[in-house]
Amino acid sequence: MKMLDIVMVQGLDYTERVFNKKQLEQLRQLGNLRMNPKEGVPTKEESAELLAGADIAITSWGCPSLDADILSRCPDLKLIAHAAGSVKPILSPEVITLGIRVCSANDALAQGVAETTLGLTIVSLKNIWQLARNTREGEWEKQREHVRELYEVTVGVIGSGMSGAHFIRLLKSFDVTVLVYDPFVSEEKIISMGAVKVGLDQLLMQSDVVSIHAPSIPETNHMLNERTLKLMKDHAILINTARGSLIDEEALVTELQKGRLWACLDVTQPEPPDINHPFRSLPNVTLIPHIAGATNNGLFRVGHYVVRDLERFIQGKQLHGEVDLTRLHVMS
Repeated sequence: MKMLDIVMVQGLDYTERVFNKKQLEQLRQLGNLRMNPKEGVPTKEESAELLAGADIAITSWGCPSLDADILSRCPDLKLIAHAAGSVKPILSPEVITLGIRVCSANDALAQGVAETTLGLTIVSLKNIWQLARNTREGEWEKQREHVRELYEVTVGVIGSGMSGAHFIRLLKSFDVTVLVYDPFVSEEKIISMGAVKVGLDQLLMQSDVVSIHAPSIPETNHMLNERTLKLMKDHAILINTARGSLIDEEALVTELQKGRLWACLDVTQPEPPDINHPFRSLPNVTLIPHIAGATNNGLFRVGHYVVRDLERFIQGKQLHGEVDLTRLHVMS
């Protein structure tokens, strides 16, 4: 049986960030591995040359859309394995027309997002951000009364896709009530996850912690806005590890200036926010630079995920990260 030709499209610098030596050797055991020897983002023509005759394409951040011109050079292409999150940047209508299967490592990234979200939840409920500031300033007892545990509180999860589902699973270790708003998922499915399906307004009014995991699509743009933000409880915590577009930032600043909420923001719109943006100076904002997903050594989790799916593809098994291309309109 002919060994499959597996081609890495992304630049060498991207490859070395996502795949360690062990994972690259595993790929070589699966087929004839060809890697892009250049660093940086390949051009369309370079991508076409790399993919000539390929059976499997591995893409990642920094890859062009695989359009008709590129795909005409690899008529035997059977699978695009995206070693990153959203596949939208590398897809073209021809991928769907030609019936090429697509898988993504989005679930590997989502696991890191969920773990970060859990950490932010615990630390924020404990009021550690403010207490650390107080202790640096010589205080010891100040604001201890605001400390809460992840116990008998209500956590609202907006979006129960990959990262939201991972977060809900992590919350099973705690004695908390989990509310979920997700119009694309059935009540039965959410109940099976150990949560309660509710409307957005109810979630905001009842939750002590609100964590956003929804995709950035037209329907979710500014879903947290002047009206909905006002529904949140006093002393509630808002965590956004999804996309900045989901929050009307001007409206959020207005609520934060009242001092009644705490916001943990891993994402903003745009990124980074202006140097004079209130998010940088408001005392009740924890602003971090889009690191909730895989970063540094965590990126090798993505490489591991892709290797496992290629093994499953070759064995004729179901792919863990296969993308349902009919649902792209509700995906990030």
